Amino acid sequence: MSLPLLRPFAGVRPAPEQAAAVAAPPYDVLNTEEARVLAADKPWSFLHISKPEIDLPAGTDPYAPEVYAQGAAAWRQMLAEGVLRRDASPCFYIYRLTMGDHVQTGIVGAGSVAAYNANRIRRHEFTRPDKEDDRVRQITAVNAQTGPVLLAHHPHPVLAAAVTAATASPPDYAFTAHDGIGHALWTLSDPETLAAMTAAFDSMPALYIADGHHRSAAASRVAATRAAAAASPDETAVYNSFLVVTFPIDEMKILDYNRVVRDLNGLTVEGFLAGLESEFTVEAVAQQARPRTAREFGMYLKGQWYRLGLRSMLPPASEPVARLDVSLLSDRLLGPVLGIHDLRKDSRIDFVGGKRGLDELEKRVDSGEMAVAFAMFPTRMEDLVAVADANAVMPPKSTWFEPKLADGLVSYPLD
Repeated sequence: MSLPLLRPFAGVRPAPEQAAAVAAPPYDVLNTEEARVLAADKPWSFLHISKPEIDLPAGTDPYAPEVYAQGAAAWRQMLAEGVLRRDASPCFYIYRLTMGDHVQTGIVGAGSVAAYNANRIRRHEFTRPDKEDDRVRQITAVNAQTGPVLLAHHPHPVLAAAVTAATASPPDYAFTAHDGIGHALWTLSDPETLAAMTAAFDSMPALYIADGHHRSAAASRVAATRAAAAASPDETAVYNSFLVVTFPIDEMKILDYNRVVRDLNGLTVEGFLAGLESEFTVEAVAQQARPRTAREFGMYLKGQWYRLGLRSMLPPASEPVARLDVSLLSDRLLGPVLGIHDLRKDSRIDFVGGKRGLDELEKRVDSGEMAVAFAMFPTRMEDLVAVADANAVMPPKSTWFEPKLADGLVSYPLD
């Protein structure tokens, strides 16, 4: 019998009084020094598990074997001290994030690796082998999945009812993190409710990865390795699932993911602006040009903001990747005018998440570090779904999801 698309599991969680102290930003949004500062004087911060190089001498290679061993030791210590505890029975966990006026409430569960391999848990990005290797080593060392994969699902009345009923009671945890994001968690263990929710998920044709492609790919690799080493195949083995949090598509928030470029490809400012005229209308404006709609772009150049609008028609709906704003900018400006054809490898381009605001774009251009900046309209969830359903891949840095999940509130043990 194969595993359902998403199922409850007995998670490892902080003791209630330790939840705020344990919870930490995702491992991949902080560099080592930022993590070291944030975890200072916080012995139970999950960063000691997810960024364990902070507890080794400065300059230690973050991918050295001793780093993963240190993370595993921190995990064992927190379990031994009772800071982390394992639930006695399978649960779904209701996880609410609050960022200002924005609220989204999702479900923590164990996603099926087989469904991921079959593209029923659908992806929209390529992965890098080195980043996959890092996650494989971390999962193997700790013998748990500690970084949740962010998923999205189409709204379902059974799931909505379960969430509404659960959140009518006080949460197990509720706290505001250092960045102002509110986190709250409820536990669902009633067998009938769990069975109904599992069936609701299993009725869905697909779930969609929003963030966490490397974690998903690593979980698949770990499962393959452990299955190969097993005495007999067991599709229901614990390693055939991975840690996920899934939110209704209509509750998720994508911010703009903006672009900055170091030079004008040998063009003068006048020559560059003239080179835009065939594909874009160009309007100088007196204020920051945050795009008001899709297919509109803001541009900051030599202290001046411009609004760019497309002149020509969009590609057909049968080409969902080509219709993305990030693709339109690449195909009609970055490539033909600025000579940037590979966003993954070209060192002349960099990316600025929308949480930093348009002031960050001005700062990087005004400093002389960059020559021009482009403000993007956020990619829409319906565009992500269309790309994933077409089994296609988005360009790099197409989506910036906020608010971010915390590491440490629920982990998925592999024993």
